[in-house]
Amino acid sequence: MTSDRRAVWSALKGWLAAILVIAGWAVAGAPAGAASFQPLEIVTKNGVQVFSVEMATTPEEKETGLMYRKELADGKGMLFDFNPEQEISMWMKNTYVSLDMIFIRADGRILRIAENTEPLSTKIISSRGPARAVLEVVAGTAQKYGIRPGDRVGHPLFGGK
Repeated sequence: MTSDRRAVWSALKGWLAAILVIAGWAVAGAPAGAASFQPLEIVTKNGVQVFSVEMATTPEEKETGLMYRKELADGKGMLFDFNPEQEISMWMKNTYVSLDMIFIRADGRILRIAENTEPLSTKIISSRGPARAVLEVVAGTAQKYGIRPGDRVGHPLFGGK
């Protein structure tokens, strides 16, 4: 290899290493499940509300949830899949943002809504009955959009959209 080729090859290896380090930082800083955003609709008496939700399906994603996040935008959320339908218990440990927790039955109907949860609390928040999933959205969302128990959620998890 000539000295010119060696110099070019050395420079390319340096750039490639720098790109890999930067890409590693970007991936490490991304929230868990961020690549898995899906649309979710809730049909209320006031109309259809559309959300963009991250999916929490693995044990690690369910355990971490929205912990350590400092904000959650209106219209965004996280959907936890607890298939099969079961009694679900959640908490707000290490969660800085107050949430509305919407417990959803396997048929896509809302079972219960725990509104304005207390940040950083280890108090157990129960579904109070069998549920398939929990949708976490920023506190005040249920009141703002008129979301109530019995409303229908449209998402593939429930056999819908």
